[in-house]
Amino acid sequence: MNPGMQQMIMFGLIIVVFYFFMIRPQMKKAKDQKKYIDELKRGDKVITTAGIHGKIVDITDTTFLIEVESGTKIRFDKSAISLEASKALNATKA
Repeated sequence: MNPGMQQMIMFGLIIVVFYFFMIRPQMKKAKDQKKYIDELKRGDKVITTAGIHGKIVDITDTTFLIEVESGTKIRFDKSAISLEASKALNATKA
């Protein structure tokens, strides 16, 4: 086997490793995040990526209206909801 062919095989293996250890898990995480956000409904308790805790009071196509403890309502983009933190919050309160 010539050295050029060995380099090509090694390069191909590096690409496969990157796919399985970096790209694929990131795609799965994004898919799980989207599914979680699509399943949220009024009354669900969430935590935003900024760390704000609240309860969903209204949902539009792209935003959530969240009520915090003081009664203040704040509108957030759906992408601002933290999947891991919100699941942990609901698991401890269940």
